[in-house]
Amino acid sequence: MYQLKAMILKEQKVAIIGAGPVGLTMAILLQQKGIDVSVYERDKDPQARIWGGTLDLHKDSGQKVMKKAGLLESYYAIAKPMGMTITDEKGKILLTKQVTPENQYDNPEINRNDLRKVLLNTLKQGTVIWDSRCKKLEVCEEKWHLRFENETLAIADFVIVANGGMSKLRAYVTDTVAEITGTFIIQGDVPQPELNCPEFFRLCNGNRLMAAYKGNLLVTNPDNKGVLTYGVIFKKPENWGDDHNGLNLQNQESIRTFLLDRFIDWNEHYKQLFRSTSSFWGLPTRISSLDKPWKKDRPLPITLIGDAAHLMPPFAGEGVNTGLMDALILADNLTEGKFENLADAINDYEKQMFIYANEAQLASVRNEIEMHQPDFTFEKFIR
Repeated sequence: MYQLKAMILKEQKVAIIGAGPVGLTMAILLQQKGIDVSVYERDKDPQARIWGGTLDLHKDSGQKVMKKAGLLESYYAIAKPMGMTITDEKGKILLTKQVTPENQYDNPEINRNDLRKVLLNTLKQGTVIWDSRCKKLEVCEEKWHLRFENETLAIADFVIVANGGMSKLRAYVTDTVAEITGTFIIQGDVPQPELNCPEFFRLCNGNRLMAAYKGNLLVTNPDNKGVLTYGVIFKKPENWGDDHNGLNLQNQESIRTFLLDRFIDWNEHYKQLFRSTSSFWGLPTRISSLDKPWKKDRPLPITLIGDAAHLMPPFAGEGVNTGLMDALILADNLTEGKFENLADAINDYEKQMFIYANEAQLASVRNEIEMHQPDFTFEKFIR
């Protein structure tokens, strides 16, 4: 395996693939130590809307990393503390947990684009190169050559892959591929929910709302920068193939009809939610297992962080938090003088990551199994 001497990143060029929260935080932690780093992102520009619900950073992981980067107060200033309401299929409130002065900073919710803006504003201008989807890595004269779909080329000494669990670049580090876990999630957006689904919006009362009945789970955030975002979670039917048994994910009305049929026994408030949805997405949950060692014969320094390293279902809230811990540990190993060479710094990070990320994956899988039990209720789940 490769080996460099002390001052392991002195005069070295680091390339990070992916400008998600983990990749950008990794860049911040390195740049604050004077490391030459560039981030390559497939999005066309910083204004591209990031798909998905809000993120909540946990005190013992994500917030810890934000503090190290000097961004914890910025996170608190923008993130929104939210309570929790659990209802049944008839719209009856079963449990409510409100925001208090004591718990308001436990894990406030932040819009993904808002978090990206905070991180981008911390980096030097030009650190992120947009509209750069990396399609291939090559080794040439002891350097990584990064080739992009727009036919541009970049050169680096060390590559950190942070562009998600479905990244093709993972193959340079591991042969493990992401596997479907058996759960399907349909996500939806409702703009101006106070006008478009007023009864359901009032039921939320400013809180995250969760409901479960006969294998259908609903998780809602009524205020994602003025948009209500939600996810419908269910076990993928056994007769579904790769085409989702005729559910056309490109046809919004097909998804709406599918949800109205699944929720036929639910209160009209929930049906109003689906009827007022402007955009739907659907995807199966996946996991990239850590049960096999990664490749030792990498030709040059390269590693994985975030979902690229340990994709997991979102049922423990640990995905982004675990990825941020990757960035913290790897950055410390690279910049704090703990190791004499880059190989040892990377090996130590990966050794630690395999332990804590595996624990996070197991927690998510346990929750996924519990959520599909016939007697599942969110009240037991939360308590």
